[in-house]
Amino acid sequence: MYYLVLHQPPLLAWQSISHSVIYTLLISLFISLAFSVVGFFRAWRHSVLSEAELKSEMMTYKYNSLRNQINPHFLFNSFNVLSELVYDDPALAVKFIREMSDLFRYVLDSRDKELVSLREEVDFMNSYTYLLKTRFGDKLKLINQIDPESDAYVVPMTLQLLVENAVKHNEVSEKFPLIVIIRQNGDFIEVENVRKSKQAGEESKKTGLRNISQQYSFFTNREIEVKSSETVFLVRVPLIQMIQK
Repeated sequence: MYYLVLHQPPLLAWQSISHSVIYTLLISLFISLAFSVVGFFRAWRHSVLSEAELKSEMMTYKYNSLRNQINPHFLFNSFNVLSELVYDDPALAVKFIREMSDLFRYVLDSRDKELVSLREEVDFMNSYTYLLKTRFGDKLKLINQIDPESDAYVVPMTLQLLVENAVKHNEVSEKFPLIVIIRQNGDFIEVENVRKSKQAGEESKKTGLRNISQQYSFFTNREIEVKSSETVFLVRVPLIQMIQK
């Protein structure tokens, strides 16, 4: 008995194998693409949530910052000084009002800014320093060693808050004058003051430092450094370069 065996032509066999390989590759590509799409949307969703959380934290900080921008006690004391100057030295009262005007103009102009130039911050500090010096006289010594030509940036009102904390938590008197030094040290601004805590002063909750640290974390990985001893309190704030703005 004879059987007829039909052999598939080599070309057809090769085409069949090629089609199988192509189908396998297409299926693998589809599966890989599906996983990539799923991974992309998961990453996108996580990014959206992270951005929302970041905006929420920024809004919380800005609320706290606006609430604490100008200490009510500072305003009260400044108006008391002004009321005395109006009668004792009208010319000095006019200059005092002008410096107060510059101070509040800066507060209003910077409230919607995330960063300001160090030059702007120093100009603001000059007005703030003038008001403090008018009030305390020789009881307060503020030494500014910052380069006015620096092109770095800082969070608005950083220096004011640090100087205000020094005045708030230390004795300022003829017997114990408060010395505050503001200087630029490399990529940091340093605010250093002699420590002489008030005998019945309010206990520091470090809210201001926490607020500053929180906002700086949005712009740099470098942390704010605080060094404290029995005689000196030092805060180092990282400068933000223009490329990071």
